[in-house]
Amino acid sequence: MRILLFTGKGGVGKSTVAAGTAALAAAAGRRTLVLSTDAAHSLSDAFGCEYGAIGSEPTEVSPGLFVVQVDAQLRFEQSWADIQRYLLSVLDVAGVDPVAAEELTVIPGAEEVLALLELRLHALSGAWDVIVVDCAPTAETLRLLALPEALGWYMNRVFPVERRVVKALRPVLTRAAGVPMPGDSVFDAIERLHGELDEVRTLLTGADASVRLVLTPENVVLAEARRSYTTLSLFGYRVDGVVANRIFPAEGADDWRAGWVVAQDEVLGRVEESFAGLPIWRSEYRPREPVGVLPLADLAREVYAGHDPLSSALGRPPYRVRRTEGGAVVRLALPLVSRTDVDLARNGDDLVVTVGSYRRLITLPSGLARFRIAGARVERGELQVRFVETPDDEAGR
Repeated sequence: MRILLFTGKGGVGKSTVAAGTAALAAAAGRRTLVLSTDAAHSLSDAFGCEYGAIGSEPTEVSPGLFVVQVDAQLRFEQSWADIQRYLLSVLDVAGVDPVAAEELTVIPGAEEVLALLELRLHALSGAWDVIVVDCAPTAETLRLLALPEALGWYMNRVFPVERRVVKALRPVLTRAAGVPMPGDSVFDAIERLHGELDEVRTLLTGADASVRLVLTPENVVLAEARRSYTTLSLFGYRVDGVVANRIFPAEGADDWRAGWVVAQDEVLGRVEESFAGLPIWRSEYRPREPVGVLPLADLAREVYAGHDPLSSALGRPPYRVRRTEGGAVVRLALPLVSRTDVDLARNGDDLVVTVGSYRRLITLPSGLARFRIAGARVERGELQVRFVETPDDEAGR
């Protein structure tokens, strides 16, 4: 099963490109599902469906092409109900108005998180050859895709201790604090949510999943796409190509459009330099907005120009560990950065990598516990961290 995620700055046409790619995949005989992690669902509009025609169950809009709109309320109740009930009880003791309490217990970005859980269910069903995901705009997508690993760090390091302490001291803490302490059902719900999100991460970082960046030839948009490429690689997601959308055709351009053609050509040159080694597909402005399955499939057919839109030369995984004589080398794909852009630290069994405002804690293999960092460099879009074995006298200090 192939999983393909589309993201980009808001307004660049990622939903249109994602829908077109899905329509083309279905036209080739692949049983295809397309869903959105964006709270502002626009897939039904892209396919020209009437309001309410697409719901929480996959709806066939063309032979082999299904669209689903996540029922956030239903999934929220299934995944968050036990946790919410506990939080409501705490807020009730604190005297918070019930209506306000209901709002306060809804986690920020809940719809996007629940859409990931929906993706997991459909991937595990085995019903699909292809799942196309229309992601939220870039910043939200990056936070979302970083969540499973961040939650995993908390669950492995802090959660077991916290659960044991609360279980042992629950009666004392309840009397002392004056508020109810979480019960086993709350901890079980958190563990279940973590497990499901961890499965999502495994799916999306696997060999059959990749991210495709959509941009328009504008300097601000290109800058964000470059940062996205770096950050997605930092968190272990494979970027397999770039779609440059809404390009002005040079033929028949008047003076005003000719100016845009020149400006876009300059940016497109920088796109080629920025994403060297990745396929870059181009999509020109069309005479009219592509709405409906057939116009979307036609757009995608022109974009991919006879190539299979689902094929991908992904190559090696973004994160690798290679043992060497007397040590090891950890390699992490980090395109478009230099060594001065990367902050590196060791915290116990974790390698802490910071690029800009994004930080990833990579849990090192247990075999590297006795190794120390001997050096690091960024070479050809890859961070290489060299480890050597710590001498026994140093290890004992």
